[in-house]
Amino acid sequence: SMLSHDALSSVIALIDALKRRNETLATAESCTGGLLGSALTHFPGTSAIYLGGINAYSNSLKESLLNVSVGLMIEHGAVSEQVASVMARQVRLMCDSVWSVAITGVAGPSGGTAAKPVGLVCFAIEHRTGHVRSWNRHYLGTREAIRDQAVGEAASGLTAALLADEPYKV
Repeated sequence: SMLSHDALSSVIALIDALKRRNETLATAESCTGGLLGSALTHFPGTSAIYLGGINAYSNSLKESLLNVSVGLMIEHGAVSEQVASVMARQVRLMCDSVWSVAITGVAGPSGGTAAKPVGLVCFAIEHRTGHVRSWNRHYLGTREAIRDQAVGEAASGLTAALLADEPYKV
């Protein structure tokens, strides 16, 4: 499915920021199922900045591919900033990128709980210095709308980090 204008604009801004700085990105996606990676590769010339990513939808793949411990998922849930942070770290190390971003969430329409409602999405970004930042958002709307907003948020959050002087500056 095509992304909304807002989400695409965020992805384009991210591509521009990475190209200006000549820095690379790797992605780890769960609820978005590769939608961010697909959006990044929609545009020609992104091979200079986008290395690739892991689409780890199942918890078993989060464990086997991204080294997310079962204990961490039991303690905090697969949809948590803690799990997103490990996903971001592992995919960055695996791809040897300057930056990484991870997305894990409950896109719905089912699967939500009181603690982890449908629309809860957790994000993490890591820089090669090891600095990690995680945050979450709670979106309303359809599954498609939630996934779309998550892609836009990941892109805009990463762009903000790229443009910030501290604490990311190498």
